[in-house]
Amino acid sequence: MKALRIHAGPVARQHLEQRGLQPSDVAVIPAAAGGPKGLILGPLDRFIFGDWLPRSQQPVHLVGASIGAWRMATACLDASVAAFERLEHDYIHQDYELPPGKTRPTAAHVSERFGQNLEAFYGGRVGEVLNHSRYHLHIVTSRGRHLLGREHRVATPLGYLGAFLTNTVHRKAMGAWLERVVFSSAGAALPFATTDYRTRQVGLTADNFMQALQASCSIPFVLQAVHNIPGAPPGAYWDGGITDYHLHLAYGKQHGESAKMIAASAYPSSAEGKNDLKLGAASAMGSLVLYPHFQHRVVPGWLDKSLKWRHKSTAALDSMVVLSPCPDWVRTLPNGKLPDRNDFTHYGADSASRAKAWRAATRASQQLAQEWAEWLERPDMKAVDPL
Repeated sequence: MKALRIHAGPVARQHLEQRGLQPSDVAVIPAAAGGPKGLILGPLDRFIFGDWLPRSQQPVHLVGASIGAWRMATACLDASVAAFERLEHDYIHQDYELPPGKTRPTAAHVSERFGQNLEAFYGGRVGEVLNHSRYHLHIVTSRGRHLLGREHRVATPLGYLGAFLTNTVHRKAMGAWLERVVFSSAGAALPFATTDYRTRQVGLTADNFMQALQASCSIPFVLQAVHNIPGAPPGAYWDGGITDYHLHLAYGKQHGESAKMIAASAYPSSAEGKNDLKLGAASAMGSLVLYPHFQHRVVPGWLDKSLKWRHKSTAALDSMVVLSPCPDWVRTLPNGKLPDRNDFTHYGADSASRAKAWRAATRASQQLAQEWAEWLERPDMKAVDPL
């Protein structure tokens, strides 16, 4: 393989050695935050959800943050291959008006345009997502607490500075500023333990789907926070990648007591934490976590990107198989890298050139799906590295 790299945790590696990988082995598919980097995974998504996974029948949990949440919600649509193609097209051709003399659009403008795009994409089809016969969707968001409880031009930067400093000392302590709130398909318990970080679970409904998905994609200072999502605790909600950049979660373990299942209509705005709460319990058919990712390292939170000691694998990922592009192959792409948010600034108002570069990268990424399909037909453990 020249484009694709495969990494596996020890439990997953033993499974692959003994029987390869069947679609019925998959219990969970995570999808990372990372903005335009996620475009590189389009061909893998279309192959996995359009061809390979339909050969099995077990329930599968889809866990996504930011663009990953958009991808996993798309997987739940009827005719998902066409939906993934549209997602790729729409994401590549997104365009925003720049204020005179500025290199970046305003957060208000980006939020307004993004909300319109989500409505155009999912309008009239939310039922397909919520009622999928096999897939249980989990949209990860980050809810602000205290100074971050509402978006404010002074309090918000101060709050994120506090979150950054606190996170540097201990990731779990960042829960004083932000908590993980997961919006889940009806009746679906979280497929991971929640003892690692302050967590709540909320029912995903037709009334809150659009807002939850937009919140999961709302990068601080790039988009505005989404406030007071129906059925969820009041406050400001931001990008799920802040708390869970690459979804480094304890998959397949008991859903801990720290996670509170909040009924969709049972959260009184004036009584946070006082209503009756139900504890979820993890459920997973199959045994493995299949993770198409844009890199093989699974970084816990967005604020951990510079904290290299948190980039190592842990026992939480023992049953995980990560599919990622080879760095040497990435260097053959336009600009020698994956598409990323810096391209908006690099290309500025020349959105046509940016779109051209991103289309070239997504066309090249067909090789990732081809090599993965070939490996599934003839598994070669020499191509599998430890995670």
